[in-house]
Amino acid sequence: MTDFINGIFDKAKKNRKKIVLPETEDPRVTEAASKIIAEGIADLILIGDEDKIKLVTPEYSLEGAEYIDPSSYEKYDEFVKIFYEMRKKRGMTEDEASKMMLNPVYFGMMLVHQGVADGLVAGAVNSTANVLRPALQILRTKPGTKLVSAFFVMVTKTDLGSNGTVLFADCALNENPDADQLSEIAISSAQSFRDLIGEEPVVAMTSYSSFGSASSEMVDKVIEATKLAQEKAPDLLIDGEMQIDTALSPATSEQKAPGNKVGGKANVLVFPDLNTGNIGYKLVQYLGGAEAYGPVLQGIAKPVNDLSRGCSVSDIVGVVGITAVLAQMEDN
Repeated sequence: MTDFINGIFDKAKKNRKKIVLPETEDPRVTEAASKIIAEGIADLILIGDEDKIKLVTPEYSLEGAEYIDPSSYEKYDEFVKIFYEMRKKRGMTEDEASKMMLNPVYFGMMLVHQGVADGLVAGAVNSTANVLRPALQILRTKPGTKLVSAFFVMVTKTDLGSNGTVLFADCALNENPDADQLSEIAISSAQSFRDLIGEEPVVAMTSYSSFGSASSEMVDKVIEATKLAQEKAPDLLIDGEMQIDTALSPATSEQKAPGNKVGGKANVLVFPDLNTGNIGYKLVQYLGGAEAYGPVLQGIAKPVNDLSRGCSVSDIVGVVGITAVLAQMEDN
């Protein structure tokens, strides 16, 4: 394991948080749960029938986990009532609220909302939309948040970024953000980098152009987003528009754009749209052999994180560790 994820696990163990795992029918989730419990990374709530969950991967011990079955939970009716009150103005009936609260992801979000748990991780089975929708309906957004976005922490085999660790955003949610939305993604991602890595972010607004080497509407959007981010967060070290080599290579940066603020030392890469972000992180992961942790959601009122449906057991363990550390931040 890398220094980054070991550091996350060390932080998580110092102040253990309670994380919900609702997708307990998936053997990757139960195997990951066993490892999380054994290593003391987090306390876990597993959603579903205890006997059935234990049969998913019987070779792995889940001793120490808490099991909650929505259908027999003592506060189920209370949860239904709360959810109904939240959604009745949108046309939801009590019967619909009752059915939806049997959905493990919706039920898990209510556990977080009610303070029974500190965070939730899902997405091994459910799509991003099916994780994000209940998060927004039940937990909603952080005060002052204009946009919910997502990032990956990429741990590479290079010395680029922060000892090989680089944050990529947005790679999962916002399909074609406008300039203002892109500026919000940049600012949120910079704060997430500070929270998780503990270092100052150096943010590159990426493009196929470096400081005017090309001209188009796509380039103009990144230029405008950079200006907006600089105005909103004047203390943030951010520049653009720039190509990836300009963002990551000091020598190329000096050649293409002498004196720019990033100087080829970017540790946060903001992509202009979901095509580039999603393709970019998967190329680095699969061709470059990088570890990819995420997508981590930013802007939700409580720590909720998504998984790629192609995630591995170690991915789940890592994202639970990240979620636990983000939950610690809620105490501050």
